[in-house]
Amino acid sequence: MLILGFVGLADGAEASNRVPRDLGPSTATIVTAEHSYPPGTIVVLSDKRTLDLVLSSNRALRYKIGVGRNGFRWSGVVRVGRKTEWPDWRPPAEMKARVPGLPELVPAGPFNPMGARGLYLFRGNADTLYRIHGTNEQSTVGEFASSGCFRMSNADVIDLYKRVKVGATVVVK
Repeated sequence: MLILGFVGLADGAEASNRVPRDLGPSTATIVTAEHSYPPGTIVVLSDKRTLDLVLSSNRALRYKIGVGRNGFRWSGVVRVGRKTEWPDWRPPAEMKARVPGLPELVPAGPFNPMGARGLYLFRGNADTLYRIHGTNEQSTVGEFASSGCFRMSNADVIDLYKRVKVGATVVVK
């Protein structure tokens, strides 16, 4: 029996009972763009828990996302500095200090909190350690649940990953 409390398994829960059986729902909808950003820009509206990919001057593709819980929300302009399929996860030092017992590395797979894809957010040439990523805990999408990352269903993050280029601007409000 494998117990992984840091990814949401209850103490004593069988890990094999929690393996996701699908990629989660697709929440993407075409909406009227509420912003005047160039096509390819990502706009995160934390209070609404949505992520818009600007398609044109008046259209955006909107996804439902999970965002930072109280004390972990942030705003600013960053860029997609790197993209990875089935990323592994290395908890940052700050998170390990808050949650003793986190491993050094969680490899890609069904218990990895990064899910199917990761878009790494950079400010200049520096990795912010924040990500737009999938999740294997679908119940956290649409919630204030993360430590500052933006969570999407795996189906949605796979779709976004295909559409976004490295270097894309990400505006977080």
